[in-house]
Amino acid sequence: MHKFDWQDLQHFLALAHGGSLSGAARALGVDHATVSRRIAALEAALDVKLVHRLPRSVRLTREGEALLDRAALAERGMVQLGHYLDARAGAATTEVRVSASPAVATRLVAPSLPAFHRDHPEITLTLAVTPEIAQPDRGEAELAIRLVEPTEGELLARRAGSMAFGLYGPPGYAARPGAEWSFIGYDDTYEHVTQQQWLRSVVGNRPVVFRSSDLLAQQEAAAAGLGAVSLPRFIGDADDRLVRLPQQQPHPSAPIWLVTYPDLFRAPPVAAVMTFLAGIVAEHCPRED
Repeated sequence: MHKFDWQDLQHFLALAHGGSLSGAARALGVDHATVSRRIAALEAALDVKLVHRLPRSVRLTREGEALLDRAALAERGMVQLGHYLDARAGAATTEVRVSASPAVATRLVAPSLPAFHRDHPEITLTLAVTPEIAQPDRGEAELAIRLVEPTEGELLARRAGSMAFGLYGPPGYAARPGAEWSFIGYDDTYEHVTQQQWLRSVVGNRPVVFRSSDLLAQQEAAAAGLGAVSLPRFIGDADDRLVRLPQQQPHPSAPIWLVTYPDLFRAPPVAAVMTFLAGIVAEHCPRED
């Protein structure tokens, strides 16, 4: 049986997830030389080459891919064990990490935090703002707010609401002929998302004058008079610099899911945060089905 350092395996997983030595180093809070040394030690212990080192990235070998599948299972097992122990700790758990997109975190969750703190002063809510989908099975958050239905069977998922979108522009925009409208949208990174596909059907042959991967940057550009933008209604309706523009096409919407592990949900602090999030989503983004 091969003997190796579990810390080396952790570095290998971070390298596989991050795609580069620098990415793994940032995730682990170490320098890239430490990551390289740990990977070399794991390769020596297993007597196999795990990665091809490229100038700006790494690529797993066939043996590395096989190890990744098995190492990920071990990682999930360790995370689930931690969840079980956290749940056993009950009220001793005072920090709850929530992962959400920048728009949801900034415009939906953050404004409601004073009320949550008043009701639960013993809980520190840590908001991890990221456009990526958090992976609870890697211990990245206790709770996640997602706009896509979870496919991981072991997760507890609750459909909390619907994010409805509308088309918004400066106050005088509605009076202009539609043929003169300009538009603001996502860049190619998010070409696949629901509201961007809807916007493309609305735009037709009219110009898209600004693209950004950041929805809040799109909002600010529209408010400055640059053009029309597709926004969640809880953002657009609350911005008095913008008005909702009439459209013939039905507006798009995306389901909002709250995701955690069953073991974690049994911990009172996690359950309290889940109830808080479900409440603000239901208030501002009610289900449309």
